[in-house]
Amino acid sequence: MAKVISLVNQKGGVGKTTTSINLAAALGKEGKTVLLIDLDPQSNATTGLGYNSNDFDHDIYDVITGKCKIGDAIKKTKFENLAIIPASLNLAGVGVEFIRKMLADQNFKQNEQLKNAINEVRHIFDYIIIDCQPSLELGTMNALVASDSVIIPVQCEFFALDGITQLLNTIIMVQSGMNPSLRIEGVLLTMLDGRTNIGLEVIEEIRKYFKDKVFNTIIPRLVRLVEAPSHGKPINEYDPTSRATEAYRNLAKEVISRDGN
Repeated sequence: MAKVISLVNQKGGVGKTTTSINLAAALGKEGKTVLLIDLDPQSNATTGLGYNSNDFDHDIYDVITGKCKIGDAIKKTKFENLAIIPASLNLAGVGVEFIRKMLADQNFKQNEQLKNAINEVRHIFDYIIIDCQPSLELGTMNALVASDSVIIPVQCEFFALDGITQLLNTIIMVQSGMNPSLRIEGVLLTMLDGRTNIGLEVIEEIRKYFKDKVFNTIIPRLVRLVEAPSHGKPINEYDPTSRATEAYRNLAKEVISRDGN
């Protein structure tokens, strides 16, 4: 059965989508079968792998609103062991659709639609990675309810901990009712600029705050990592010798080792 991991941080610009793409691709290179679910209306995870909405008959909006089965929305990518369910701007209207469904059916549970869909394909994959939008609204709640664990990307910059308390409170709320088994997989330090002292200070602060929940791997700030999505490739395909490729390979190995594999 697949392990479902959501990448969550309501603060934008922390490397969440970059990590979703490159962790998924790195897990694939490690021989794991991976499904990447783009749950952000901006669909950056979709375009970052070289696709757009015109390449698909169905997307994640169709899945969670019941317009199609999840299997019909899964597309195998050209990258090793990696499949994707894309997103589109339609996802921004899911709240309105869910209100209609709740008015029509008192038993409709708006936060469990993604979980119900994923359960149909968990047996097919080793990992399911969910790229969440930078908010704690309906889509992210669906992801948290559907997930076994959460990775929290935190950039190595000033104000790194902004909003983290709110996120942790949301996770605790989900754990207390809708998904008691949800846990924090780890906190991932991203966008480290080794030329500045502030990055090292933030690392110390984050590790003091989260202790052993912090991954050993730190993702560097590199131009090649920024360039890769514009070429529709994960970094391990765009630049196999990049330090970022090595970093995401190490992250994938950490994730696998935490499962005892």
